[in-house]
Amino acid sequence: MLQKETTTKRSVDVLWPVKQTWGMITATGKKGKERAIRGSELVFLQWGGLLFIVGVLLGRAVLLAELYPFAIPFFAAVYVWRRNKGVVAAAGILLGTFLGAPFHATFVLGGIILFVLLFEWMKRYSWKTSMSLPISVLLATGLSRLFVNWASLGEITSYTGVMTGVEAGLSFVLTMIFMQSLPLLMTKNRRQPLKHEEIVCFIILLASIMTGAIGWVIYGLAAEHMLARYLVLLFAYIGGAAIGSAVGVVVGLVLSLAAVANLYQIGLLAFAGLLGGLLKEGKKLGVSLGLLLGTALIALYGNGMGAASLTLAESAVAVLLFFFTPKVVTSFLAKYVPGTSEHVQEQQKHAKKIKDVTAMKVEQFSKLFQTLSHSFSVPPSVHRREEEQHEVDLMLSQVTEKTCQTCFKKERCWVNQFNETYESMSTMIEELQVSGGISQKTQGSWSRLCHYNTKVINVMKEELADHEKRQTLKLKVEESRRLVADQLEGVSKIMENFAGEIQKEKENHYWQEERIHDALNHAGVEINHIDIYRLDEGNVEIEMIMEKDEGFGKGEKVIAPMLSDILNEHIVVAKEKSDEAEVGYSCITFVSARTYTVETGIATVAKGGTWVSGDSHSAVDIGSGKFAVAISDGMGNGKRAHEESKATLQLLQTILQSGMDETVAIKSINSILSLRTNEEMFSTLDLAMIDLQDADAKFLKVGSIPSFVKRGSKVFQIEAGNLPMGMLDNVEVDVVNEQLKDGDLLIMMSDGIFDVPKGIENKEVWMKRLVYQLNVNKPQEVADLLLEEVIRAGQGEINDDMTIVVAKIKRNIPKWASIPVGQHVNLLRKKAQ
Repeated sequence: MLQKETTTKRSVDVLWPVKQTWGMITATGKKGKERAIRGSELVFLQWGGLLFIVGVLLGRAVLLAELYPFAIPFFAAVYVWRRNKGVVAAAGILLGTFLGAPFHATFVLGGIILFVLLFEWMKRYSWKTSMSLPISVLLATGLSRLFVNWASLGEITSYTGVMTGVEAGLSFVLTMIFMQSLPLLMTKNRRQPLKHEEIVCFIILLASIMTGAIGWVIYGLAAEHMLARYLVLLFAYIGGAAIGSAVGVVVGLVLSLAAVANLYQIGLLAFAGLLGGLLKEGKKLGVSLGLLLGTALIALYGNGMGAASLTLAESAVAVLLFFFTPKVVTSFLAKYVPGTSEHVQEQQKHAKKIKDVTAMKVEQFSKLFQTLSHSFSVPPSVHRREEEQHEVDLMLSQVTEKTCQTCFKKERCWVNQFNETYESMSTMIEELQVSGGISQKTQGSWSRLCHYNTKVINVMKEELADHEKRQTLKLKVEESRRLVADQLEGVSKIMENFAGEIQKEKENHYWQEERIHDALNHAGVEINHIDIYRLDEGNVEIEMIMEKDEGFGKGEKVIAPMLSDILNEHIVVAKEKSDEAEVGYSCITFVSARTYTVETGIATVAKGGTWVSGDSHSAVDIGSGKFAVAISDGMGNGKRAHEESKATLQLLQTILQSGMDETVAIKSINSILSLRTNEEMFSTLDLAMIDLQDADAKFLKVGSIPSFVKRGSKVFQIEAGNLPMGMLDNVEVDVVNEQLKDGDLLIMMSDGIFDVPKGIENKEVWMKRLVYQLNVNKPQEVADLLLEEVIRAGQGEINDDMTIVVAKIKRNIPKWASIPVGQHVNLLRKKAQ
């Protein structure tokens, strides 16, 4: 064993230099590759090498054996788009013309010069480039061709005039095509996907460049045919059958215009592109097989076995080029073609970047509000005591300034007896603040110390009155600061939670979407589209688009039970609406069913049996899995009390639905109510927040009477002592937590319930007994019976507004059983936060 370990260690020691050398070679290879890429970009993009090569090919490109409509439009597009590269493009065009058709060089050179003169002249008179550019090319091409024909033939015949018009018209159209497609050829980075028009223009540009290779023959194989089939292979592999067949039609059309003998290439390339695109799932091998089959069938149908061998050889060379095409090229092109997986991934990256930037901005705003909240916060109690002591000292200094400074005995008091004088004055101020007067004992001791004792006491009372006014104003300011601080803190928490929601990555659910879509299709359910927004356990949100089922409830009765089986939790339909994008389709949202539901019953009556009650009540699902039950009792009765209590509940509901904490919400409402009016209008608030996932409840009571919970044969009460809202500037909210259970009855009521019965000393015990004796379980029946018993106890008199709200906690039982989809679907999910 020891020998084996030694041998292993020795082998590692021997291989270490080899690994280090291989790492250096790999690093050197990567650096060399990066240098090659940078060098290629420098030569072909920055220096214009690619424009020169394209210019050479377009300079010798010909249509109908005598028309040269590509050269001048290409130069015009380069001249407008990259003027500094115009000389490079012109040099490539002229070189290609001299190599391919030297007798047309005069026409091309004259057309380029005429275009520059005409375009600059039109620009001087503020012509738009979109108008002046194709018109300049049209006139330059026509005039140059007419001049060359007149110079060579001595006259202009009707045939030459017609052909000149055709050539000028083609140049006009090609100019607009090149203006759209040339930037696509030269741009290194492009964010937006290609439109279908841009794809067609780009293919026309590539096909036009390809016609420059007409006449080149390699071992009997036509270069233009091999390049055309290579283009079809490339785009069929990227975009599928639709793009492949479209490219085949466009390339074949351009080839047939260049040479009439290539007319059959339209059908051959279109059919090959269609077959290759249909076999796209087979990757490069499938696309290549489709091209070979397509070209072989069309060649056999057209020219028999003799031409089929040549056609297959040309296709084989194209397939060989296609297999040697690096993946980086196809991936780069696929990013800009709509419908491809690469394009979807690129859009996802862009969307994720936007989401991250948005979330970062929201987090920055959250920190800003947090900082502002801290800046508005009231200082700690230690600092406040120091400030109060400082204010007392300042008040004493003001008193002494008005009295002791002019006294002839000030040295005896403030030099010889400083401690006794200071303590006596501090004691008098303290007694004045506490009781509003000074005790006889304190006055006697002070009269022995001070010669003008009565004057000092009067001045002290005046200063203390001013001090109390300042303190009252300061308390109002502190309350306003506290209100602002609480609001900013709440907004900060909301924005922090919102930033977390933004950063939930929807793009991670694409794999799960495909699995669910396949499972439903396997079970026979046709789904048009599916989007998963949340997939956490207990917090699912899925949106599906499907055909309308004419009210049969397919989403609720079939799809939701199937999703329940797939996700192993109860899924229900949250909402269903018509899809705005497609007529005849519905958009259905599926969510996780809550573990518990709340059923409520309400009974209320106004004072004296009138119509308007000063009580207001609310029982509503505020979202985020919480249910709120609240009662507010405005001070007094009638319309004004009703408006006060209603405003309290509306504020509460709005703030809670925004996501703010319950305690902060109640404090904010109290501050608003206390600051908005000088009238003594107060309101109580009894709030229960029930978590529908675990039935945990928070009770917040502000000036309200106890609530009761009936659990089977047991009844217990929940209470907390706080003054009504709006009575004090700063209300302290006591939060009572209680774990509710399935079947519990929560009974909340306004204080009018306890005011009606007369002669009952312990009304809480009396109410517990009433609740205990109930023989019904439905919330509405419970509320009605309790209110009836209370009115009977008051001999039918209704001396105050009375409201009873009963909420029953029920475990959510699925309406529809889960339906198996027939196959196991394993989804990666995480638990809800």
